[in-house]
This record gives sequence, structure tokens and C-alpha cells, in this order.
Amino acid sequence: MNREHGLEEASEPSPAAHQSEDLCCGGVDKRNKVVAFKFGGSSLLGAERMLHAARLVRQAAKVSKVAVVVSAMKGVTDHLLSIEKALLAGKLVHARREAEVALGLHLEVLEDLRLDEETDRRMRHELELLGHDLLHEVLSWKDGAASGESSDRLASFGERLSARLFAAALQQLGLAAVPVTSSEFVLTCDTFRHAQPHLQQSRQRGRKILLPLLEERAVPVVTGFIGATPDGRITTLGRNSSDFSGAIVAYVLEADELVIWTDVDGIYTANPQESAEAQLLHELSYDEAHALARGGAKVLHPKVLPLAAESEMVVWVRNTFNPQARGTRIGPPGDLSDALLSGGAA
Repeated sequence: MNREHGLEEASEPSPAAHQSEDLCCGGVDKRNKVVAFKFGGSSLLGAERMLHAARLVRQAAKVSKVAVVVSAMKGVTDHLLSIEKALLAGKLVHARREAEVALGLHLEVLEDLRLDEETDRRMRHELELLGHDLLHEVLSWKDGAASGESSDRLASFGERLSARLFAAALQQLGLAAVPVTSSEFVLTCDTFRHAQPHLQQSRQRGRKILLPLLEERAVPVVTGFIGATPDGRITTLGRNSSDFSGAIVAYVLEADELVIWTDVDGIYTANPQESAEAQLLHELSYDEAHALARGGAKVLHPKVLPLAAESEMVVWVRNTFNPQARGTRIGPPGDLSDALLSGGAA
């Protein structure tokens, strides 16, 4: 076991990535079930964490079709937005240097993944192409210009780089994996920095891209956070919207379950860092989770639950660094256990 952050190797066989009667749709033919995993930035910070998360995917992929949605590595989006601030201040040299640093962070992770020579060469080329695009954004910035459109283009690079690295981590473990930029199918309005998705059109477009990959037992690794206008301009769904992106991908695929992998054991009655009386909630209905969110609890992105309820998708909140913990399950009321609702053990 890696003691840092409670990171535990997902050895095989292991219940870490799927609990056979819970996470992957309980007791029926699970080979045709679809599960969407979403990993937050803290779960992807560095090669070790990426490989750990990739093992969770590998376990689930043994019994289900799995699609993955990824955030940018922790801190990268803030770093990219700092480039925008430097450009607005007319500090082009500083902005260019920061762009090179951002690329360098991802190249270091690639080095630490220790891929085979051919895969490493291909991945390095892909990352460097993205780095060149990022640098082009910096150099083409107009003096004093500030627009949501240019801001969204800059902010999108974190997820685009992360998806390629995570796909490489899956490939390192022997899984077929394909990075997919969500702007290829998540169609949005042109309210930059906080775009709203057109769900039905996104669903139609997304199924054409993602379903063939799942049928081939490949894992699509989809960028969270970003979409595109009908004329192809990149948008973002707003800060901390990758959970929502996970729900969109799950909705597109008509997934049975969405698993939000994060750095806490689930949803609590209060902030466990602030209250010794905070209790982990093992089971919630959509309405109960929504009520917690209305009361100020940090549960999920507010648009996740309505979308999940509409399709009766089960949502899990689980801890990447403590995958043996069952986490919190949010689902239709009829499926919930009174014992678990009262705080009983999983």
C-alpha cells in the first residue's frame, strides 16, 4: 500500500473498482452494462495516481463497458487562467513561459508513466502538438483583449492534455483506450465560460462517436468541462463542471451508473473537516441529495441530479484513494434500504 493519501493498489481480484452486487448493476448480465467513471483533478495528479485510477477502470472493464470522463490535473486550470491574467497585463514573455511550464508538467507525467518506446514517442508527439496549439493561443492574443471565447480556448487545454495521458495510462495496463475531446459532440450555446449544453443534440452526436468504441471493448477517455458551439468554437461549462460532464456522458450512453471518483469517502451530513458529528451517508434518493445541496452541502454539481433522476441513473460518490470504502449511492427511492438510510454500514 502506498500510504500517501491512503492510496491502495487495486490488486486483482479486488472489489475496489466494482462491488459485484452494487457498483456494476447487481447480479444480472453485467457484460452489457455501461458504467461511466469520472475522475477529478486530485485523482489524476501525477503518474502514480493516474495508474492507480487506471487500475480501477481495468477492474470495472472486466465486467462492464466503461467510459471515463477526466478533469484537468489538479491546479492546471488555475495555471492556464493565470496565463490569461498575464496576457491581459501585457506580460507576453511571462505568459509564454507559463505555457511552456504547463506543457512540461504533462511531459514529466508521461516520462513517469514509463510507456513502451513506440507509445511514448506517439504520446510525446501528441502532447507537443497540443503544446504548440497552446503557445499559438498565447502568441495570437490581441493586446488588451479579453473575451470569454479566448478564455475558454485557453482553459480547455488542461482536460485535453489530461485525457491523452490517462488514455496512455490505460494502455500501459493493457486496455484499449481512446482519448475523445468532448467538443466533438457536446453541443452548447455560445455563453462562453458558462455554456449550456443542448442535451438531445449532444446525445445524438455522442452516441455515434462513443458507442462504437464501447462495442469494441475500448475505453473512451472523454474530456470533462468543455463543449463547442454549432460552428465549432470551444466553450466551457463553468468551473467545477466536470461532474456535470460525467453526467452528460452517462446520459449520452444511457449508462446504468455514474461513479464520481473523488478524494472523500462519499457525501456527509456536514463537512467532516469542520464537524466531529458529520456522518457518512451511504444511501440517498435524488430528492434527499438535492435537499442537501439546497441546504448548502457540497454534494455534486447542481445539474447532475436532475439529469440522473430523468434517466433513473444510479450515481455513486467514491474515494479514489480509499476504493475499498463503499461510498454514497444516489438512486431511485424504491431501490434504497431503510437500514442504510438510517446510517447503517454498507
